[in-house]
Order: sequence, then structure tokens, then C-alpha cells
Amino acid sequence: MKKLSILLSLSATPALAASGPFFSLRNTDFIVTIAFLVFVGILVYFKVPQIIGGLLDKRAEGIRADLEEAKRLREEAQEIYATYERRQREVQSQADDIVANAKREALAQAEKAKVDLDHSIERRLKAAEDQISSAESDAIRAVRNSAVQTAVAAASEVLRQQGVAADRSAEIDQAIEEVAQRLH
Repeated sequence: MKKLSILLSLSATPALAASGPFFSLRNTDFIVTIAFLVFVGILVYFKVPQIIGGLLDKRAEGIRADLEEAKRLREEAQEIYATYERRQREVQSQADDIVANAKREALAQAEKAKVDLDHSIERRLKAAEDQISSAESDAIRAVRNSAVQTAVAAASEVLRQQGVAADRSAEIDQAIEEVAQRLH
């Protein structure tokens, strides 16, 4: 501030134009100097520099408090952000575990389904084989019965043609029954 006033007083060339002695009331330079000193004295008397300094100190203290509050809020925000990042990592790892579990379970279920399908196929094949063997035994029995009936019919026809006597007829009936019993 002093440098500015000195610079302004040196650059003011009309102030140097005053004539006469310096300590005279006719000299404008002297009057301005006295007015300035009185003004500065009034400011000092009413403690204006201290008031301005106090206001500036208050303002500086308010700014300092705002900066500290901002710093505290920033640290709190960083803590919250770190907490959210940690939670996000935990949730991500849980999600990865769930996906891995689901894959394992799906593979296990697929393997179980494959085993169940193999067992089902084996049961159906066994059932089909049982049906085939049953049909085969039924066919053999039917062929055997048909062969027995044909043999009995042929034997009775042969015996009729060879013998007409009544005694032979009893023997033939007995032979037919015996053959029928052995074949069944």
C-alpha cells in the first residue's frame, strides 16, 4: 500500500507545481499532506485497521474451517467409496461363486440325467429281450403243439389205414394219449 502511495505522489506532477513555502496553508501539497495524516489518524483512533484485520482474520478462520470441513468430508467420502468398493468386490465374488455353483450343479444334473438315461435304456433293452424270449418260447410252444397235433393226426390216420380191428383201436387210443402226454 505504501509503495502505491509513493508511486502516485511521485507521478503527480501538478503537486510539484505549487509555489511558495511548503509549510504554508496556501501550499496545496501541505494541505493534502495534513488532510492525509488526519485521515490516517482518524482511522487509527477508531481502530479501523484492527477492525479490518479482525474481519480479515474472521474471514480467514471461516475459510480455514470450510477447508477443514471439506477435508473431513473428502476423507469421509473416500471411506464410503472404499466401503462400496469392498462391498462390490464381495458381491462380485459371491456372484462368481453362485455362477460356479450353478455350473457344477448343472454338470452334475447332466451327468445324473445321462446315467438315468443309460439305466432307462438298459431296462427297456432288457424288457425287449424278455418280450423277445417270451415270444420265442410262445412260438416254440405253438410249433410244438402244432407238430404234436399233426403227428397225432398222422399216426391216427396211419393206424386207421393199417388196422381195422377193434382191439387195435384201443391200443391206438392209448398210444395217442401217451404221445400227447410226453409231448406236453
